[in-house]
Amino acid sequence: MELTPAYDKKMECLNCKGKFTTKRIRSRLVRVASHESDFKPVYVNQEINPLFYNVAVCPHCGFSFTDEFSPYFAPGTRELIQEQITSQWKERSYGDERTIEEAIDAYKLAYLSAMYKKEKDLTMAGLTLRIAWLYREKEEADEEKRFMSIAKNLYLNAYSEGDYVGTQMSETRVMYMIAELAWKTGDREEAVRSFSRVIESQRTSTEPHIVEMAKERWHEIRES
Repeated sequence: MELTPAYDKKMECLNCKGKFTTKRIRSRLVRVASHESDFKPVYVNQEINPLFYNVAVCPHCGFSFTDEFSPYFAPGTRELIQEQITSQWKERSYGDERTIEEAIDAYKLAYLSAMYKKEKDLTMAGLTLRIAWLYREKEEADEEKRFMSIAKNLYLNAYSEGDYVGTQMSETRVMYMIAELAWKTGDREEAVRSFSRVIESQRTSTEPHIVEMAKERWHEIRES
């Protein structure tokens, strides 16, 4: 029997503890052909896009989250989520296969949920970056740029606060993301500053390929 790319995963809402299922893509069927300069994956099979399913949307309370969310809720945040999200939520499911529009909606719900829950800036940066990627696929340049700019500012906060420590994101990668998103959104000054920081970190960085990417970008900026 042929495997379908999507499967049902049983979930428990971090917020209300309600049970639901959401679709995920079987990792063995996902093949990445390449990555764009801001690490957006380009898949061999465009029909199988795991980005669409990173966010779980609770059909009961509307709280939306990814695997990167912390299980901890600071005092007062559940009440804020109830007031700002659940009270306005009309029960519906995002548990079936998603269109790109539904994927964008799910990420926006997750971004709101992360804001009210007071998740790390790094987590929120990842959400807004992925919204920008999906708008890029839709060729909606203004919305793509808007969310790249939000992501850049969140990565800047994450860098200054050091909240990437202990995550899969290295300091080098955070600095590179700030630089690349600054360059893409027309903030030349921040791009130059942050690409310079990446290049200066080459002796201590554990990701020399990112340093090389920064050097290539630096030359492009100089030539432009």
